Amino acid sequence: MKHLIDIKGVRHAYQTDAGPLQVLDGLEISVPEGGFVAVVGPSGCGKSTLTRLIAGLMKPDEGEVWLHGERVTGPRSTVGMAFQNPVLLEWRTILQNVLLPMEIVRSTLSKKQAEERARFLLSLVGLEGFEDKRPSELSGGMRQRASLCRALIHQPDVLILDEPFGALDAFTREDLWMIMHEVKAREPFTGVLITHDLRESIFLADQVVVLSGRPARTQYVLEVPRPGKPTLDDLYTGKASEQLGILRHQIEIAQGRAPTEKAST
Repeated sequence: MKHLIDIKGVRHAYQTDAGPLQVLDGLEISVPEGGFVAVVGPSGCGKSTLTRLIAGLMKPDEGEVWLHGERVTGPRSTVGMAFQNPVLLEWRTILQNVLLPMEIVRSTLSKKQAEERARFLLSLVGLEGFEDKRPSELSGGMRQRASLCRALIHQPDVLILDEPFGALDAFTREDLWMIMHEVKAREPFTGVLITHDLRESIFLADQVVVLSGRPARTQYVLEVPRPGKPTLDDLYTGKASEQLGILRHQIEIAQGRAPTEKAST
């Protein structure tokens, strides 16, 4: 299977007053083209650092990050990113916020085509009719939908989601999970999701990677078969309970709160 993302033996440390703080230690992750991987692990284990390395916003101390068979050595315009905080500009309309990346990255789309695409994306996530509103006029969930559109506007090959739904209430979060599946069906991309929500990880991803405690290594990989169109009822099946149990146990191991016997799938 062709891998679009390959993370090979990545090590990274931050310099602090107390000396180097090692956060990643020989990390290995591969994501097939069109795949969707969720990365979970203890707080502070380096998950957000991983996203910056994939996007080329920083370089690893050791090891390599590859996209499309090319080593990442700097920022990549083929990567879109959405964060927990939507970071929309208050003086711009929602449509103008979505179009912002088109002012920065090179694109084959004309200004008219870019606006048509922005309107299409906003319609896809249920924001048709809100194009001329300001961010302060939208709810948190609506702002996060606009942020997702902004991350997709330049048709990235890779979409990185760094806990984008973590600050939302449960109902809004589940609504956005369903929207994510709809978006991926219409706008194919290779996805990397950083999350603390294990239910979110098995509902959105094809594969869940559990990182060990800091310094992080790839501790466990759970494959998540998806035989048909997902519904929220899938989270209440025996299979989902089994998957969540495996992941909880792996997180406890990563936190040093459980023995390290191998969990079965």
